[in-house]
Amino acid sequence: MSHPVASSVLLEQLKWRYATKKFDAARKIPADQWKTLEESLVLSPSSYGLQPWKFFIITDPAVRAKLISASWGQKQIVDASHLVVFAVKKNMDAAHVEHFIQKIAKVRSVPASSLEGYKQIMLGFVANAQKGALDINVWAAHQIYIALGQFLASAAMLGIDACPMEGFEPAKYDEILGLSAKGYGAKVLATAGFRATDDAYASAPKVRFNADEVIEHI
Repeated sequence: MSHPVASSVLLEQLKWRYATKKFDAARKIPADQWKTLEESLVLSPSSYGLQPWKFFIITDPAVRAKLISASWGQKQIVDASHLVVFAVKKNMDAAHVEHFIQKIAKVRSVPASSLEGYKQIMLGFVANAQKGALDINVWAAHQIYIALGQFLASAAMLGIDACPMEGFEPAKYDEILGLSAKGYGAKVLATAGFRATDDAYASAPKVRFNADEVIEHI
């Protein structure tokens, strides 16, 4: 059963959020709220539903300290309550499609054979990528930004601050975290927690183009 959020509440929270540059290192996200944010990641939509990703939650302070040098020295990496590394599954292949088909069959209690048509569509997509018709890793990177958007919006609705971050060295992250050996590659980050009281950006007016500049009805 759905429980719609009032339009005014949604807009209020989206206006409240900003890319937090300075976190209160002493404040941590309560466990129940973080569990909700993790679930929001799991629920992220993706093309075909294939979910070509993994979200690495970095909690070890020593590891996060190592990541600062690969993050252009940005303190959010260690000061935020949580750090999420959004990583794509490299060179997604037919095995991933099969794994997804088996998951659908189990969750929906249907025979895998009934999904053969859908399976072949996805396998055709993978085959085209392997022939060079498209770069499947670029496609996966596009998908992961959908998950990032869902995470940021979900955090805002919970009153939790977050900051999307592209200012880092993916190859070094992959090395430090051992992602390549697991078949993944870091693409974007998000830090989450609570804004510091002296973060000047928190009170700065939000700057957006007017609706008539970015929305056109046809």
